[in-house]
Amino acid sequence: MLTGKQRAMLRSMANSLDTIIQVGKGGINEQLIKQVDEALSARELIKLRVFETTGITAREAATEIAASVNADIVQVIGYRFVLYRESKENKKIELIKRS
Repeated sequence: MLTGKQRAMLRSMANSLDTIIQVGKGGINEQLIKQVDEALSARELIKLRVFETTGITAREAATEIAASVNADIVQVIGYRFVLYRESKENKKIELIKRS
């Protein structure tokens, strides 16, 4: 679970990120979950987008995907959302310590 300061730090880092995964008309399936899992392992912080035609909101998609890959939801804005999961082997982000 992220603290407010950690979440704020990750939000600011996510501003410059490109959207690398899109949830399309196929919705959330095993292939998408696998793709998100691999991306989080490699990058720790990723930005995703939900197409309007998908039939689910970005919040719903973020909640379902985050639960499937054991990630934290950093933010949801419009059709985009950002997920974070600390990587043990490929550490890239040093979070502010909990106080």
